[in-house]
Amino acid sequence: MSVASRKDSAAGRPIGVFDSGLGGLTVVRQLRRALPHEDFIYLGDTARVPYGTKSTAAVIQFSCEAGQFLMRQGVKAIVIACNTATAWGLPTLERRFPAPIFGVVTPGATAALRRSQSGRIGVIATPSTIRSGAYRKAIVALDDQAQVFSQACPLLVPLVEEGWQNHPVTRLVLQEYLAPLTAERIDTLVLGCTHYPLLKTAIRRVVGHRIALVDSAASCAADVRAGLGKQGLLVERRRRKGSFEAYVTDDTPAFAKLCSRLLRLPPQQARKAVLPPYEAQPSQARPEHDGLVAG
Repeated sequence: MSVASRKDSAAGRPIGVFDSGLGGLTVVRQLRRALPHEDFIYLGDTARVPYGTKSTAAVIQFSCEAGQFLMRQGVKAIVIACNTATAWGLPTLERRFPAPIFGVVTPGATAALRRSQSGRIGVIATPSTIRSGAYRKAIVALDDQAQVFSQACPLLVPLVEEGWQNHPVTRLVLQEYLAPLTAERIDTLVLGCTHYPLLKTAIRRVVGHRIALVDSAASCAADVRAGLGKQGLLVERRRRKGSFEAYVTDDTPAFAKLCSRLLRLPPQQARKAVLPPYEAQPSQARPEHDGLVAG
């Protein structure tokens, strides 16, 4: 097989996306807009959500197991649609898997600097992402004059997974978390978790309209498109719309409704996935459903 034929064959494979839960669907929404003819396989590790309160070692382990599952479905690239997994797991996945790996932190940092006028940028994220300092490092690396104010928000992911985006309790929690950041006179707020765009309306009610809200999903999608294009891995000749296939590690009643609302797809149930322990030397990508899917 010629080099060109091998590239065409690889380009036709799906793109894998994973998150600790359902928040990564906000990234899939932007990926499908930017890459409408690409096929996507999504994995939500709902049995272990949230990653943001787990240890660094656990996050890296979970990320490797998710990456291994997606590689075994035959994906051509992996998008880490989770800020915590990007912050801690991205370098490890880049070393261990023979496919392009994309994260959400650097695209989010770039978008924040583009939106900010004063250079005073707030970041809300899970405790693990805040502990990593990933956003602060990424923003300062791009602009050493920027000032970054961070706030860990451990309760937000469970509230989103519970479907409480518009609940009065959620507004009270947001007021508590966001008060220290608004006191710092930030003009831009990074939603440093892919669950948080689902709270954008509630956050806007708390901070008002003078603060720009930045989520990294759109910037990540543009980054994926550019990266795959450089490597000759974009679908070029396909006319049909791309497909979407979803897996979760634990049954999640909210999935079908959220998927339908965000992706404008007919309601569908995700299949249940089993994630075996990561193998130190994973084999090359194998065909889909290689004995790792239950249900």
